[in-house]
Amino acid sequence: MTTTSKKRTASEPAPAANGRDLRNLRNTGFIAHVDAGKTTVSESVLYFTGETYKIGRVDDGTALLDYMPQERERGITITAAAQNVSWRDHQINIIDTPGHVDFTAEVERSLRVLDGVTVVLDSVAGVQAQSLTVWRQADKHSVPRIVFVNKMDRIGADFQYAVSTLRNRLYANAVPIQIPIGQEADFQGVIDLVDMRAFYYEWQDPSAEVDRNGRLEPREAEIPADHLDLANAAREELVAKVAEFDDDLAELYLMGGEVPADLLKSSIRQATIDIKTLPRLGWGCAATPRHTPVVGRGLGLSTVADGPAACGGLRAAASGPQVGAIP
Repeated sequence: MTTTSKKRTASEPAPAANGRDLRNLRNTGFIAHVDAGKTTVSESVLYFTGETYKIGRVDDGTALLDYMPQERERGITITAAAQNVSWRDHQINIIDTPGHVDFTAEVERSLRVLDGVTVVLDSVAGVQAQSLTVWRQADKHSVPRIVFVNKMDRIGADFQYAVSTLRNRLYANAVPIQIPIGQEADFQGVIDLVDMRAFYYEWQDPSAEVDRNGRLEPREAEIPADHLDLANAAREELVAKVAEFDDDLAELYLMGGEVPADLLKSSIRQATIDIKTLPRLGWGCAATPRHTPVVGRGLGLSTVADGPAACGGLRAAASGPQVGAIP
């Protein structure tokens, strides 16, 4: 059976499934080179959405998503693990995938069902060997991506270098959504280039059993004076790159008008869904956990409502017709 479908735009209404608006449902995951901190980022998301009371540690063998005895013993992810969380009015299904080259097949299987992924990079190493592999797999399955640069508090952390590897090694059209405030021991927060505000996520002891409420709410402030020029230049770069794929935004940009945040957000989202841009969303340190909640601000870039029905290669019988499948 042949199926034809039209890709839904970001503004079109989504159908409901089991009484749930598909615009509020996310199937997302994390992909990375081994030891980039992918599982720790996933564990931090569980913590900050209130699903767990403390962050599981890969090194300690307490990571919820590394549930197999072999994974906890070796400190690596062997099989993809799924967990669902609730964030505001959204239901998010998260898949944490292996980063080791020996378990690439697990990444392949996961990407077949995901609506979008977060690529986790080490702030010191940038794009690494397995980063290239999982990136090509995401290309194969046309999965939209955002980037989270982890370990920003490490000695040698260099966000400019990490960004350069996205362009030089992956040839990605990376656009800045946020930039960090400081790095290494001076890492303090991020600047949101869409709303042009600074956000600071205050320290919380990840082992403390504290109330779930408000964990994802940062302290908002004006952009520091010594970062204002950098932020203005980065926002100019963001608007210019996204305007290449949005006529309304391009017209406003070329006329020198002020670009409203809502228009910029919708343009970024559609360009991401169409895999025309790669938003550099977040900068953080998942192990602390400082500033990991910025990931939550971008998990909504692609939803199950955005993808078309597709032929998944299923057959009714060995010699029967091919049937359609919704990825």
